[in-house]
Amino acid sequence: MSRLTDLIAQAKTKDPELAKELEREFKVLSSRRSFGLNFERHRPESVDLPGCPVRKGDKVRVLPSRGETGKGDQRLWKVKSLSGKGKKRNAKLELLNADEPESQEVSIGDLVVIAEFKDYIYPGLVSTGKVERSDEKPFHTVINGENFHALEALTFTHRGKIDAIYIDPPYNTGAKDWKYNNDYVDGEDLYRHSKWLAMMERRLKIAKELLNPDDAVLIVTIDEKEYLRLGLLLEQVYPEARMQMVSATISPRGTSRDKEFSRVDEYIFFVFLGDAGPLPRRGLGNDEEVRLPYLRRTSMNSTREKGRPLQFYPIYVDPSVSRIAEIGEPIPKGVDRHSIPEKEGLVTVWPVNPSGIEMVWGMVPETLKRMYENGYVRVSASNVENSPFVFAYVTTTAAEKVETGEYYVGGLREDGTKRVMIPGGKASMPTSAWRETSHDAGAYGTGLVSALLKGRRFPFPKSLYAVEDTLGYFISNKPKAVVLDFFSGSGTTAHAVMKLNKLDGGARQSISVTNNEVAVEEQKSLIEKKLRPGDTEWEKWGICDYITKPRIESAITGKTPEGKKVEGNYKFSDEFPMSEGFKENAEFFTLTYETPIAVSHNKAFARIAPLLWMRAGSQGRRIEKISTKGWDVVDTYGIITDLDNASVFCDAVEKSDELKIAYIVTNDDRRFQSIARQLPDSVEAVRLYESYLNNFRFSFGR
Repeated sequence: MSRLTDLIAQAKTKDPELAKELEREFKVLSSRRSFGLNFERHRPESVDLPGCPVRKGDKVRVLPSRGETGKGDQRLWKVKSLSGKGKKRNAKLELLNADEPESQEVSIGDLVVIAEFKDYIYPGLVSTGKVERSDEKPFHTVINGENFHALEALTFTHRGKIDAIYIDPPYNTGAKDWKYNNDYVDGEDLYRHSKWLAMMERRLKIAKELLNPDDAVLIVTIDEKEYLRLGLLLEQVYPEARMQMVSATISPRGTSRDKEFSRVDEYIFFVFLGDAGPLPRRGLGNDEEVRLPYLRRTSMNSTREKGRPLQFYPIYVDPSVSRIAEIGEPIPKGVDRHSIPEKEGLVTVWPVNPSGIEMVWGMVPETLKRMYENGYVRVSASNVENSPFVFAYVTTTAAEKVETGEYYVGGLREDGTKRVMIPGGKASMPTSAWRETSHDAGAYGTGLVSALLKGRRFPFPKSLYAVEDTLGYFISNKPKAVVLDFFSGSGTTAHAVMKLNKLDGGARQSISVTNNEVAVEEQKSLIEKKLRPGDTEWEKWGICDYITKPRIESAITGKTPEGKKVEGNYKFSDEFPMSEGFKENAEFFTLTYETPIAVSHNKAFARIAPLLWMRAGSQGRRIEKISTKGWDVVDTYGIITDLDNASVFCDAVEKSDELKIAYIVTNDDRRFQSIARQLPDSVEAVRLYESYLNNFRFSFGR
């Protein structure tokens, strides 16, 4: 109906009386509502593809002149022909959907290719970098592209394979910090809610195709602006699922709003598919690991002046192995700690907080010695000023329960310390109201991003620990879970998955999708410099290149983009320096748009190759080009183009224990079936490029 209002507005300029009649009938029609969520399925969005080569037959838009701040000509044109070479190459254009024919000739440097969501797409991926710190784990992947099209690409690689989707979509507040977050719909738009719903519905329908229908969860965070409509939309898209909403405090201090209550929380929708449901607690089965408090006291009632004198003493650490070498004697009040001599080759650690205030330790020396010898005290390097090392410990009460059998030791960490477990955990199930200190978005979202990316700002990132907890309720018992976030923003979901892996040695992998929109303030200054989307200097300020990719790389390496060690420690579920990083791998891609002819003629293989690798698990070596021998086999998949070599190919597949998929390139179904019958039962046979082309030929919403 939004289209009808547009047409009525046009009619008013030509025949006001007719327009009045049409408007009257329109109001009668629009008053008839069926039960449930009613909204307009607006014409699908379109997306600019800066950097995409201009080809004959493409839809394009003419860019405004460099330095202009206006939107310019928003009409769509079709490229009828191309002429010239290099910078002098021109395109002859014909106006689309025009009442009167219109054409023009424009330099291709002043054009941007447009993808409308009603069009078929044939996606590919181009790698833009990677970081590797593990020979055994799969790669986390980050895709820079329009998320609707990226989701369509994933229907080829991950249909029915996703264990959890966590998204933090735009809240439709009208904010303009990043276009991806809230600026899809103008704040004054009469159809702002229905446009937002139409945008979400298209993506949620594809997401449904990706989730494992037997056991998967969709998690969506939202605030009060759209939570009512979102809840109804989720019920309509997922009628077979169970759904629950919880409230979570994300800003304990409150976010002030004009003439409104200060907001401290947001809402989280959980859509349970199949057998999915929250686990009673994170950990091994239903058991829970005891949390380790820090040895240095933090309360101002535990300063050296107010605390127990026997609990102020030096601890000497061997920095080469991060172990306690000696525990010193307590020194009386009034004695300057600097008067105590250092010990050669050891680092002296006192209970001094970051502000320089002398505190006390949580144990007397004798108790600490005994607990350390029994494997109950962890030593971790720290970047915190005044604390070169930090100590976390199992309380004496918990240690005593191990002795009585109430608790048990569930294994050793890498440093040899014991994991003390509580059978059954402390609570059987989380509640629907979360009030966790660790979920503070300011301290553990904004603050954490600032530590990883010094000087770079991202508005309203989620608390790392909030996402870790939320996902942990569903995938802590799935060490190889696949998690998708198609509104990935700063990359918190990928970071949380890596932290969950660190906690229990898992090999979970994340897929993050974001675009490369530039924040409004940066856009203004870049336009003044006569830059525009597609220029290298413009793109480096985009959300993916400036925030998401470097954040994930910094989390893995433990170093900032400038090469310095990340300061601070991870907290709560496990305590260790952020500079340790993670033994994980990640690769970064940009979504491309291919032609079916190039795909079917094997001319786009380099850009299809990452999708074949992802479908096989994103692990090990990737086949980047067709081998001259006509076939190739790597860690998890193989591909054959010369079917005369079928026997040797099948023999190579048979010898590989980890191989999951065999891609067979042929237009002959009989030959495909012949080779497929020779493969082991554990190997999936996929016919290229027929399966790829058919997947997108019958895509969603066309």
